[in-house]
Amino acid sequence: MEIKNETQMVVTDQDNKEHLMQILFTSENEERNAKYVFFYDTEDPEENVIVMRYVGELDSGELVAIEDDEEYDEVEEVFNAWQDDPKIQDLKKA
Repeated sequence: MEIKNETQMVVTDQDNKEHLMQILFTSENEERNAKYVFFYDTEDPEENVIVMRYVGELDSGELVAIEDDEEYDEVEEVFNAWQDDPKIQDLKKA
């Protein structure tokens, strides 16, 4: 993973193909001692938002897939709360 700026990063897939991703936001779960990044592929913005845990710092860390159903449910709640935030809705309308 390579951070381009505050809102974009480059992710390399298992086939060594690079993808420019738009970062929506990051989140931290202190109980799990875990940090997450929510993002989507800039080439296919209609695709679903991806969330992954990151180890280390976002600009120099490693992305890790979330495989635990309970943990995924927790980050899904965070995403839903983010989507329902009135400030976010105002930005979408502008």
